[in-house]
Amino acid sequence: MRLIKQGAEARIYRGGFKEVFGVGLLDEDVVVKHRIPKRYRIKEIDEKLRKERTVREARTLHRAKEAGVFCPHLYEVDLRDMKIVMEFVEGERLREYLERVPMEKRLETCREVGRQIGLLHEAGIVHGDLTTSNMILRDGRVYLIDFGLADFDGTLEAQGVDLHLLRRAMESTHYTWFERGFAAVIEGYREVRGDEKVALIMDKIREIEERGRYRERGWVS
Repeated sequence: MRLIKQGAEARIYRGGFKEVFGVGLLDEDVVVKHRIPKRYRIKEIDEKLRKERTVREARTLHRAKEAGVFCPHLYEVDLRDMKIVMEFVEGERLREYLERVPMEKRLETCREVGRQIGLLHEAGIVHGDLTTSNMILRDGRVYLIDFGLADFDGTLEAQGVDLHLLRRAMESTHYTWFERGFAAVIEGYREVRGDEKVALIMDKIREIEERGRYRERGWVS
């Protein structure tokens, strides 16, 4: 296996199915996410935290798949070594894809992003790290990946924060057209969740943004 990402909490490896499991049932690559021990934490607390986060990620991923969200298949959860083995989603990151295609295609893809987030929220799950870097286009479908910060939370506050963070991420990455892109995301989201829910969510997003502006003004003063 080869290391493809080193994060603060985990190492991400990519390897063949046979290489990881010792049998060649599938001819595809998998991702192994290993939550590494933290020496600065008390051992018992560290193990408890890593186990809780590993279980939560596996459960949210499984629930999302059941709800029809395009996301990686979960193959194995190892609570002894705090590892999750899941499908490697081969494709192009939306971050790059959205910058190289015509605007019509960008907006069409953003609407599909909104539909996927709508399905996720309908299942009572928030992703926690919605960016176009955590989305993969494969065979015309938008896959959500990296559920490390995902949680079970069906409140308007949590869902509003999820979408607010996506808007901020799009503003940073796709700043020349993010407003049109986020509006398309909401169009797709509305197809899944309906007008009433979207109205409540948009009110919550505006409230969250206003709180942020208030804090910024307070910091400057």
